[in-house]
Amino acid sequence: MSEPAPAATASAPQGTGNGLTPPRRRSGPSRVIGDVIVDLGYVDRERADAAVEESRRLGKRVGQVLVEAGALSPEQLAHALAEQFGLDYVDLNVYQTDVSAMNLVSHKAARRFEAAPLGFDESGALVVAMADPSNILALDDLKLMTGHEIRPAVASAEDVANLISRMTRLEDAVAEAIGDEEEEDGLAPVTDIRETSADAPIIKLVNSIIAQAVEQGASDVHLEPDGRDMRVRFRVDGVLAETTTIPRRMVAGVVSRIKIMGELDISEKRLPQDGRVGLKVEGHGVDVRIVTMPSVLGEGVVMRLLDKGKALVDLDALGMSAHARDRFETGFRKAHGAVLVTGPTGSGKSTTLYSALNMINSIDKNIITIEDPVEYQLPGVNQLQVNLKSGLSFARGLRSMLRADPDVIMVGEIRDADTARIAVESALTGHLVLSTLHTNDAPSAVTRLTEMGIEPFLTASALDCVVAQRLARLLCPHCKRPNTYSAAALAAAGLPASHEVVAYEPVGCSRCKGTGYKGRLGLYEVMPITDEIRSMAIERTSSEEIGRVAVEQGMTVLREDGFERVKQGVTSIAEVARVT
Repeated sequence: MSEPAPAATASAPQGTGNGLTPPRRRSGPSRVIGDVIVDLGYVDRERADAAVEESRRLGKRVGQVLVEAGALSPEQLAHALAEQFGLDYVDLNVYQTDVSAMNLVSHKAARRFEAAPLGFDESGALVVAMADPSNILALDDLKLMTGHEIRPAVASAEDVANLISRMTRLEDAVAEAIGDEEEEDGLAPVTDIRETSADAPIIKLVNSIIAQAVEQGASDVHLEPDGRDMRVRFRVDGVLAETTTIPRRMVAGVVSRIKIMGELDISEKRLPQDGRVGLKVEGHGVDVRIVTMPSVLGEGVVMRLLDKGKALVDLDALGMSAHARDRFETGFRKAHGAVLVTGPTGSGKSTTLYSALNMINSIDKNIITIEDPVEYQLPGVNQLQVNLKSGLSFARGLRSMLRADPDVIMVGEIRDADTARIAVESALTGHLVLSTLHTNDAPSAVTRLTEMGIEPFLTASALDCVVAQRLARLLCPHCKRPNTYSAAALAAAGLPASHEVVAYEPVGCSRCKGTGYKGRLGLYEVMPITDEIRSMAIERTSSEEIGRVAVEQGMTVLREDGFERVKQGVTSIAEVARVT
């Protein structure tokens, strides 16, 4: 008998972008599995015939014999079974599962049938992944149980088992979450409600959506009505992507359930409301901030997820260049003055400030912060949380903090003239003040404070350093591919280059869920306030002119910092252009 053909003689099937690979033919005379495996090029005829003989001797299936011998991978066997039965092959590492479809079947039933629902096709049929497509009885039971037509698709037994295990985790992840954690963290408690048989599917669906969002590392969950059904989108790595659709009959129940979790008025549908709830999902303390948004198509909900168990990012891991870091560190290691971090919402400003605080946190310093909300809990730091309902605003909290003998003050955000004035005065009276401001670049922070009513001479005296930042997605290291860009193409993207550059671009694979990106890094421009820039601030010079001088003095602007990351092969030109 010849040596078995290795499984690598033909690769696993390459499906469409959604993970489904259609069969070469949907119907026709039945074929034996050995012939199908040979036709697909996975093993040769001699090895297949030997496996048939061995299967008869051992009482096993031909595919099982080949997999155990290492001649066939589980994915290749699943593809061959799909071809044999004229069904789709599904790669569960690529297919985007639909939470509402998964909730149609309990994990116990899925385990019994060895089948897991994935989503719905264009005709509304329920796509179900199976390892054994010959199990007709399971398909009939699933049709009766769900009330949907069933479209079976074949996946490897291991992938189906992993998906069913994930269904179990999602189902149970938040079930024990609502309770002890809230009182420990000082978060708003969740009102208990009696779970009737009608409520159970709604509660299960909401729990699953939150658990899946945490599992994927989403920062926000958007539930958006479209007049009939409700679209669910997750923001992962700063980009929104549709995850599932909630059926029309469950929309009102889902919104009411989330309102109850956040202790909101379920009868109020005309005005926006905001609340919060503390959960514990798979061992992680998660603070969920809830905002309801009445729209012309119905009431929507946005949930912001703050993972309390998330490890604090060290300044070395932020992605800041050595030159920028030295400038930034010089600013926040001073005994007094103001250091501002600017950028849009979700650009990582708070993470940068926390990293700086962590470096200067010592027993001989009294550090007090006021935030909305407290995102990370730092040992040895006194952290206040804004509570507008009880009258604790940024300005009021900041006044109180100044009477508590602080050395370092962190203000979560300078939102109004009152907060700006107190922060600037604090920096002038011997305190180190760290805060964030919403501007597009570092030079604009100087003029923004003037626009908020702060006298230019006070700004010039108080301000020591301004950092502007963005978060760019990292290229997936498994599927990125090199490409050569001409100087003209780079110039069109606003990137400075005098010659062509070899850079990487996204492709998409199962590990990055087809996006081509996985994770994020920071892009920074750091502007120390020099004597020349102080003089320009007093003279109310434009931010453009201040920026020109800052560049002459060594500041690297955001886009140039991004271009350096492109040349290092960690992000793409398109991504730098998008965020800067």
